[in-house]
Amino acid sequence: MKDNLKINEKFTGEVLAKVTRGDLVESLHLGHLIVLNADGSTYLSKGSPELPIYPRSAIKSLQAAGMLKAGLEVEENELAIICASHSGSQSHIDLVTKMLTARGLSTSQLKNAVDKPLGEKEKISWGDKAPSQLAQNCSGKHAGMLITCQQNGWDMNTYLDLKHPLQVAIKNEIEDLSGEKVSATSVDGCGAPLFAISLIGLAKAISNLVKSKEESYQQIVLACTKYPELVAGDGRLTTRMMRAVPGLFMKEGAEGVQVCALSDGRVIAIKIIDGSWRPVAPIITEILKRWGIEMPDESVKIYGGSSVIGEVIANI
Repeated sequence: MKDNLKINEKFTGEVLAKVTRGDLVESLHLGHLIVLNADGSTYLSKGSPELPIYPRSAIKSLQAAGMLKAGLEVEENELAIICASHSGSQSHIDLVTKMLTARGLSTSQLKNAVDKPLGEKEKISWGDKAPSQLAQNCSGKHAGMLITCQQNGWDMNTYLDLKHPLQVAIKNEIEDLSGEKVSATSVDGCGAPLFAISLIGLAKAISNLVKSKEESYQQIVLACTKYPELVAGDGRLTTRMMRAVPGLFMKEGAEGVQVCALSDGRVIAIKIIDGSWRPVAPIITEILKRWGIEMPDESVKIYGGSSVIGEVIANI
């Protein structure tokens, strides 16, 4: 995979959004896009969504599915934060702490990286305090991994090892839902194993998750759609959109990955090559509009001084 820029000549994708300033297009966002109908057929495809990517945190619901299949039992709000890239608010931190202490586990057993809160407001409130594992946006996922190990009698010190039963279960679940074999592995920013599949594979996996009547999958969908403020946080795009569209299931991942699905299985999966989330809202809003779903204003405005002189426009 170290040579994927060389061997994947289509890596840069197509122009998915343009940025205007006055009468000129000032910048372009390139990437890959796949939109599937409820029956799994292709509604729209741009770039090369068949190429392997690291879905990053957009895959957390699939990791949670692997945990549930392995026997994880948690409350609904706990499941939501297991699937989350939370903002690091005090309520997020308190919930993760309670998840662990209620089961006789310690926050010191977490193996995720330390960080300051992901949310902008939360980061400001955090101030000069040292980064922590609890504030790091994946702490809910890691708490879920620890609890899964505890409930199965698995070793809790090595839960991040690729050969650990937990990670084997997660990898198998990703492959089952996506219909693909994992093409590469690495390590995510939080320290957890990272599994590469194609953008199409990610779209199929999320579509299968939301459409399925299987109890474990429905638990995930219901938890996340019931608690969108836990999946991301107040003021963030994922939470705003899930609140605006009843039943919308949505998750972002680092480096410009975003996936969202309607309850009937229609799904949108995006990978922006420059790693930016800036064009995501205009792209998703445009597709939802074509499906007859009205959204609150999520336009991304470009300012000259205090005046709006441009915007980010979907090019799909």
